[in-house]
Amino acid sequence: MGRKNRRVMKGRISRIGSYAIASSITDPTCISCTTFNILAPIYKRLNEEDESCRESDCRAYWLNRNHKILDWLLCERSSIICLQEFWVGNEELVHMYEKRLGDAGYLNFKLARTNNRGDGLLTAVHKDYFRVLNHRDLLFNDFGDRVAQLLHVELVTPFSQYRNNNVRQEILIVNTHLLFPHDSSLCLVRLQQVYKILQCVESYQKEYKLNPLPIILCGDWNGSKRGHVYKFLRSQGFVSSYDTAHQYTDGDAQKWVSHLNHRGNICGVDFIWLLNPNKYRKLLKTSWSETVSSMFKYLLRRASLTENDAFAFLKADSHGDYITYNGFCEALRQLNLIGHCHGLSLEETKDLWVQADIDGNGVLDYKEFQQRIWNPTWSEQREEIGIDGRGEVKSTEQAIGFSVKNAVLFPTEVEKGMWPEDYSLSDHARLTVVFSPVRMPCSRLIS
Repeated sequence: MGRKNRRVMKGRISRIGSYAIASSITDPTCISCTTFNILAPIYKRLNEEDESCRESDCRAYWLNRNHKILDWLLCERSSIICLQEFWVGNEELVHMYEKRLGDAGYLNFKLARTNNRGDGLLTAVHKDYFRVLNHRDLLFNDFGDRVAQLLHVELVTPFSQYRNNNVRQEILIVNTHLLFPHDSSLCLVRLQQVYKILQCVESYQKEYKLNPLPIILCGDWNGSKRGHVYKFLRSQGFVSSYDTAHQYTDGDAQKWVSHLNHRGNICGVDFIWLLNPNKYRKLLKTSWSETVSSMFKYLLRRASLTENDAFAFLKADSHGDYITYNGFCEALRQLNLIGHCHGLSLEETKDLWVQADIDGNGVLDYKEFQQRIWNPTWSEQREEIGIDGRGEVKSTEQAIGFSVKNAVLFPTEVEKGMWPEDYSLSDHARLTVVFSPVRMPCSRLIS
């Protein structure tokens, strides 16, 4: 395995982080959430020089490692546990997790990836904290056979004091594992996967006529704070709980890491995202179009095109000083955004074009190119009503939201951008966040 971008720390693994957060987790007025990619034995290599030698072939190895993982999870006792690369294809391992977590008071929900990939997701919520109202399995049926889980839960004792005030105390929890970007074209697939998740969450709330609820998105996002997925979620009002707890900004991209990938690089890819019900949000389709346009501009700039060169490139097939739809599509094809099985669909391409064609005359002039592609400025449409001129919610309806009280990565060396060489539980760090419930106003979604 290569050492590119690796800062490896030798010696005993620090466990301070788990002790530091323990008091927060046991606070009866808080809930906690852990996300952890536990590295399925079918993917864990026992010999770096022989890819065919996997941990799944040695029962003693994977059994011992997964018992240790469960020991840590049960010791920490988070209210919510979201696991990725859960080996759903092995009945013994599945039974072990379900038995030990079930005996500890957890309600378990597992979901296999499509096309019998062998691994999947496990989401567990503790019945001392939550009552499960509903759950849904999201099957992307895409290039990477990825899936997601959606749980709709209600807080129970000790949060019953809110019930006397008719304050809703429900949460939407999502667990997922996005595709690894093996090449640049797959960055779009990962963005599409997140878009599908948010579309599902939105349609679920509308189907059950729910006003905005707190949403917690957990998982292995296989992308860093520099990526388009991160920017897309931020544009929808989500905050990275770990960064919030440590007061890191969007630009602090190298403060922490959470994964040593198969290329030998360390990177921060595991997130617990939080969206509170009073948070301002752009229309989902607007955020999507804006993010894809940003990706489009990135690819144009990566091709060393200036603003004027990019406009000339896009209008190459026209007979005037404007961009036609055919020219637009040809540019997308040359930049590998369409023309293959996991590119933009015809509908997505047309939506992008309609958003760019501000005056609706069927062509893009230079001003529209600037406003929608090169320096995007989008109308500040809102998904909410009851917003005053300062962007604050005027509604008097109350809901439960969350403040981030604490967050820790284990092993704690990763919080300083280092990967300990003797850490062997997984190739991912474990992220735990503690949330404190707070009352806040919310407003109604436009149907």
